[in-house]
Amino acid sequence: MAARRTTSQQHDSTASADGGAGLPPTAWAVLGLLSFPGERTGYELKKWADASLRFFYWSPAISQIYAELRRLEALGYATSRRSGPEEPRTKRAYAITDEGRAALACWADGGRDVGPPVLKHPLLLRIWLGHLTAPDRLRDLVAGHIAQTRGELKEVRDALARVERVEGPQAWSHPRVALRWSERRLEAEVGLAEAMLDDLSELAARGGALGVDAPSTAPAPHPDAEAEPVPPPGQPVGDSPTPG
Repeated sequence: MAARRTTSQQHDSTASADGGAGLPPTAWAVLGLLSFPGERTGYELKKWADASLRFFYWSPAISQIYAELRRLEALGYATSRRSGPEEPRTKRAYAITDEGRAALACWADGGRDVGPPVLKHPLLLRIWLGHLTAPDRLRDLVAGHIAQTRGELKEVRDALARVERVEGPQAWSHPRVALRWSERRLEAEVGLAEAMLDDLSELAARGGALGVDAPSTAPAPHPDAEAEPVPPPGQPVGDSPTPG
């Protein structure tokens, strides 16, 4: 017979009296996954995070998910049930408790500023350093980013289609809203990247028209003359984005 395990340990020092406000965001994300109908194993939570959370937040590693499940269970925010002998493989399924749901609601409804979104765009960092990269290589990077983003867009639309087929609890309505936002964001990302390709093509054409690659006809400097710093291509002297 399946056995459910609960714990009554004291709240961990990371949780505070106002609904565990000291918990890290990953803990709230995992508890949020448990707030929807049904029980789930750690593996199922990871699969669901990969199919939903990662499109607008991030998907924690499986080791992080299990670490947070242990923390949540110790706090009394989650319970677990081990499968019985009739199951071919032993599994442990997790569910949110009433206390956990109340703490999650307190955190989600908190009046604190949620903070600005954090943007780290590896491609844009490469573009920013484009004066050190061959133009064809930059265009290849952007084209690859467009293809990858279109692949992610298809995954979002597939996930949205699955959510659209769900009938039942109102709880699924807000994940649907988040996935629609993710779809629009990825559509915009494709458009922005395509516009960046146009910008790179225009930059290359303008550079060629100005004879950037042509040999210099300026007289050679005197051997004893002090060399002046050379600004990045396209940036006039004295036009640095930082003072000093």
